[in-house]
Amino acid sequence: MLSFPSVGQDYPEKRAAGERAGDFAEIARAYQTAKAEEQSSRCSQCGVPYCSTHCPLHNHIPDWLRLTAEGRLREAYELSNATSTMPEICGRICPQDRLCEGNCVIEFSGHGAVTIGSVEKFITDTAWEEGWVEPLTPGPDRGQSIGIIGAGPAGLTVADLMRAKGYEVHVYDRHDRMGGLLTYGIPGFKLEKHIVMRRVDRLADGGVIFHSNFEVGRDASLEELQARHDAIVIATGVYKPRAIKAPGVGAAGVVESLDYLTASNRKGFGDDVPGFDDGTYNALGKHVVVIGGGDTAMDCVRTAVRQGAASVRCLYRRDRANMPGSQREVKNAEEEGVEFVWLSAPEAFHGTDKVAGVQVAKMRLGDPDASGRRAPEPDPGSEYRLDADLVIKALGFDPEELPRLFDAPDLSVTRWGTVRVDHKTMMTSLDGVFAAGDIVRGASLVVWAVRDGRDVSDRMHEYLKVKAKAGKVAA
Repeated sequence: MLSFPSVGQDYPEKRAAGERAGDFAEIARAYQTAKAEEQSSRCSQCGVPYCSTHCPLHNHIPDWLRLTAEGRLREAYELSNATSTMPEICGRICPQDRLCEGNCVIEFSGHGAVTIGSVEKFITDTAWEEGWVEPLTPGPDRGQSIGIIGAGPAGLTVADLMRAKGYEVHVYDRHDRMGGLLTYGIPGFKLEKHIVMRRVDRLADGGVIFHSNFEVGRDASLEELQARHDAIVIATGVYKPRAIKAPGVGAAGVVESLDYLTASNRKGFGDDVPGFDDGTYNALGKHVVVIGGGDTAMDCVRTAVRQGAASVRCLYRRDRANMPGSQREVKNAEEEGVEFVWLSAPEAFHGTDKVAGVQVAKMRLGDPDASGRRAPEPDPGSEYRLDADLVIKALGFDPEELPRLFDAPDLSVTRWGTVRVDHKTMMTSLDGVFAAGDIVRGASLVVWAVRDGRDVSDRMHEYLKVKAKAGKVAA
């Protein structure tokens, strides 16, 4: 995939001639524009745009590629922005190889997909630089308010769209900064944090009220929030790490992936992070083993490389073809020196006071399981040891027990712990309480959270119009 250099990026030529930085920026901008136009012109404008149909947001991809190829960047941005509340973020972190680019007809013909994600990122970054991104302008005041629990991509999308419709919007989040996993779960080398904060600032400037360090169940129950607002959206995401049951798993140096990534991101913000400073979440000079095969595992291995790890290995119990993470991310990690140990699973963790190694069992693929994927099973007598100073568990996330945490026993959940909704209305078992994103569908992609936020905004808007009308009739 082509990656366009950022305008103003700190190249050696620029450092050596700081007085010509403005000229360099113009050269970089011209280069970016030329590459974007070149890639966009490769779009075949096919009769059936598989790229759009495989995008959860159904972005008008061929249309804004054509506009980009013609040099009409502002129009291209406006069309991209029409379906997405955060196109520059999706352009950076969407697994395009599994979505739009993976379904490009040019890719099918063996000539390499149009680099849709890079073009989307470029045109939106250009829009911010040129001042084309409009401030959030609230619609006429409707006299109703909504509360959003969770400031991740689904919650921020709802806040954006509902504020634009004229509602008073309050967002409640447990962290000190908004953005959820966009802020603390995704590494800065994939998603620069000022990109996320810029979106948050736009919402705050438009009148969205953010309540940080706010935990539902501690600072207010769900019922109390319902009394404050005309409708509620639960968009908490899923944060409960999946466990490994093996001897020694509680040893020092065996850490959770989200704790590790959060510490790294906080350090990037300049925060005081004792767990990083004392080495708990710092891979510098260590032999690192990451367990898991999803996108979070890829984020961990690539972060460890950047922290200066002595070696980085990734254990995954299936083979490469059956891993859930992006193949593009695997390739990136391999190019950076990560070693993938396929068909391997941890059996135990060695070490007394601190982890010193991982006992590994080789696996083989047996019969398909309920999901249709061939289930891994141990290959007897194949055990061996890998030395490790830091082990990062990245097996994915499950929902937290929201009925208990929110003091809301009547909130219905599925057998997987996700919030149960009526898929026509996106409302939960509680009247006026909606839900969107991973807390409904399980751990998924940012682009799906944006899509869910967009959909729930429409459903909630209809609900609130009926509620307002009923209130006027009663009065």
